[in-house]
Amino acid sequence: MTDCDQMPEELSYIATADDEGARLDKVLATAWPEQSRSRIKSLIEDGHLSLNGTVARKMSAKVKQGDVFSLVIPPAEAAEPVAEDIKLDILYEDDDLLVINKPAGMVVHPAAGNESGTLVNALLAHCGDSLSGIGGVKRPGIVHRLDKDTSGAMVVAKNDMAHRALSTLFSEDKENIDRAYLAVVWGVPKPLEGDIEGNIGRSPRNRKKMAVLENAGKYALTHYKTLKIRDDSLASLVECRLATGRTHQIRVHMTHIGHSLVCDPVYGRNKNSQKCNFKTQELLNAFNKQALHARTLGFVHPRTGKYISTTAPLPDDLKDLIESLNLSHGVG
Repeated sequence: MTDCDQMPEELSYIATADDEGARLDKVLATAWPEQSRSRIKSLIEDGHLSLNGTVARKMSAKVKQGDVFSLVIPPAEAAEPVAEDIKLDILYEDDDLLVINKPAGMVVHPAAGNESGTLVNALLAHCGDSLSGIGGVKRPGIVHRLDKDTSGAMVVAKNDMAHRALSTLFSEDKENIDRAYLAVVWGVPKPLEGDIEGNIGRSPRNRKKMAVLENAGKYALTHYKTLKIRDDSLASLVECRLATGRTHQIRVHMTHIGHSLVCDPVYGRNKNSQKCNFKTQELLNAFNKQALHARTLGFVHPRTGKYISTTAPLPDDLKDLIESLNLSHGVG
């Protein structure tokens, strides 16, 4: 699908009691934090916002509880990400696809505030013209995504055939794909292994976070298994396998059962760090991202039908943290 074939994105929001009497522009900026206030203002001025089914252009209007907002975001204009010579840690590659070990801190595709230094910039330099148009101009070759601060294995398509097949595999054919993550969590999950089910959607209390919701969101299922428990039960090393792929799924599900990821800046707190020795406390203070790594990625190759299995080595800082917490389990 090319940029000109993309469908507009539509965002919806129903005003709550907390929104009563507030300015329209402020409410919507909170409702859709991924959109800048200036972007929302521009879209409203261009007639892309409806309030209770009627076009709304007055940003200072007062909101009432129950107001229904719908914002239509036109397809992004074709961008031209610049190829950048950024070294990639390649785990597997052939003419159809490659699997890379994405470092924590690398954004997958260009966006506002992250126009360079992304995985897409690196892929354009590595793959050249073969990525042109695959998955859209802004996200060439991208089949799935890892959060900026999550490291590990990602597959990238190098042609249309591979992109279509892999996209279907990730969205529909969960039996032929294996995604295993290593996570360091606070406490000890009980039972030590099991399934976490719960729809995931945007939190009604904090629009910048995701949450498990009873009557909204999308179905999500995570299989987990505790690999190693610290002697004092302060923390555990857990393997999580995804049966679905929702935003922040592992982070949200583990928090939901009371065992947030160590150092997670959004969903967790290092409330137990004072119980660690000085060296570990220093590592925790410096580790300003969730302790999560996409360790294993396995799937059926779209052309050959053979099973491809890749393992992404742990980054040094996460390996050091695991060792300092006495959670080493033969991982490297």
